[in-house]
Amino acid sequence: MYYEQTTAGYILRIRVTPNASKCGIGGIFTDNNNQDFLKISLNSVPEKGKANQELIKILSKSLNQSKSCFSIIAGQTDRYKKVLLEIEPSAIIDKQLKLLEKSE
Repeated sequence: MYYEQTTAGYILRIRVTPNASKCGIGGIFTDNNNQDFLKISLNSVPEKGKANQELIKILSKSLNQSKSCFSIIAGQTDRYKKVLLEIEPSAIIDKQLKLLEKSE
């Protein structure tokens, strides 16, 4: 599972591919440590935070949450990121997060 529930909301583990020809969510990536990451391709280049802004925009749209609910807590300049979704945990959000796993 690429996300975990905390008292502050949800922490999402994401692997981004910047400067991609097609923008979107591409399922789950499992690294060498058997940790799952949600794969997201971005059109933006990784300069001056453009790719991070596009990542927040995609997550916001996909989960029907405002952009202000998301913050990158690890991996600002890395391909592997941890994003905090600051929202009250609920069954609806759990269901939406599980649906993102199946996106391709």
